[in-house]
Amino acid sequence: MTTSRALGDRRVRRTQKALQRALIELVEERDLSRLSVADVAERAGVSRSTFYDHYRDVHELAEAACTVMIDELIGSVPGPGTDATRDAPGKLLAFFTTLAEHAGLYRALLGPSGSARVIDHIRRRATAAGHAGARQAAGESAPDGDPHDVPAAFAAGALVGVAADWLERGCPRTPAEMADLTWPLFVALYRPR
Repeated sequence: MTTSRALGDRRVRRTQKALQRALIELVEERDLSRLSVADVAERAGVSRSTFYDHYRDVHELAEAACTVMIDELIGSVPGPGTDATRDAPGKLLAFFTTLAEHAGLYRALLGPSGSARVIDHIRRRATAAGHAGARQAAGESAPDGDPHDVPAAFAAGALVGVAADWLERGCPRTPAEMADLTWPLFVALYRPR
């Protein structure tokens, strides 16, 4: 027997997915900064008030729509202390390949007219993943709180910057070339001192 709450939860998820799909489609057509709530709501087939029942604005929707893809991207980034001879730039290749597959979306989100919240979201997730990877590589458990891990923050910021620049230039190098160029920087950053 289905409860009204379960029906409501399914309806909420269905509406959110429709809004997220609409945003992703629209971002492929024009810049995120030129999209309005009305544009997204119309494409999703919902009212503006329904949009506002779920999200504050287009940027919050963009962050929600990209969370799964961002998690996959961050999961593909090599962690600190990764053995360069074992994986070489393979994980970075997956990162740049995913960016290239959704270049229009990531160009819109990371470019000059993009979303500062999405960029910050990616940077924070990448920093946390880098910190966790460094602790794991060192055989340490995660400390309480959120320490300031300079190498992890540096790597996350640099990777977001490289990705944004590459996308903005129309991906002039292949994902494999980008991985090959970026990998030595990771190795140098996390080389034991």
